[in-house]
Amino acid sequence: MKPGKETSDTLSPAVEATTHIAVPARRRTFADYVALALATCGVGFIPVAPGTWGSLVGVALYVGFGGAMNVLLADDSHRLGTLWGGAPVVLISGAEQFRLLRTLALLFLIAAVTLVGIWAATRTEKLIKKKDPGIVVIDEVAGQLLTFLFVPWGAPAWLIFAGFVAFRLFDIWKPYPVRRLEALETGLGIMADDVLAGLYAAALLALVASIATLI
Repeated sequence: MKPGKETSDTLSPAVEATTHIAVPARRRTFADYVALALATCGVGFIPVAPGTWGSLVGVALYVGFGGAMNVLLADDSHRLGTLWGGAPVVLISGAEQFRLLRTLALLFLIAAVTLVGIWAATRTEKLIKKKDPGIVVIDEVAGQLLTFLFVPWGAPAWLIFAGFVAFRLFDIWKPYPVRRLEALETGLGIMADDVLAGLYAAALLALVASIATLI
């Protein structure tokens, strides 16, 4: 039987000693340090609930990303409703294209974080010689970003908080088949279960957002 994820963000967390890097310092390379930095996202070594801290990094990244996209696309948003040469677009408005571009950019960000996470988590596993170590939180970052995929841009703070809670719920609960994905080898297994938990949370949050618009 393969070992499960080592994490303090469980319903019954085990008490473990502080994680030590198993690879001798003389053998560590620059790529090792980069992998550790990316995998831990600056919060993975926090002794209490590192997964929750990783999710908060995901929330902060989402909010910052949305603000950056507003600034970058603001000057061009009035032109998004026309084709090259000034011909009007009939099928989709400039505002809708603006939202579509931001959503596509978010998808690209999620894909990039996931792919980088697979590499970084795989390398970190080899460094500390543990399956899915708790210090790796880039999987929570990817899953948390995915949670907001179907949320309207400019959503109120309560909906962002609801997304945070929803993802933590699914990440800790791990409904079928989330937990089974942990058995996948290397960083793929580390990232896959949180990505699926993020999809579950995204579906729930989209439902909540839809109901909120009717109230």
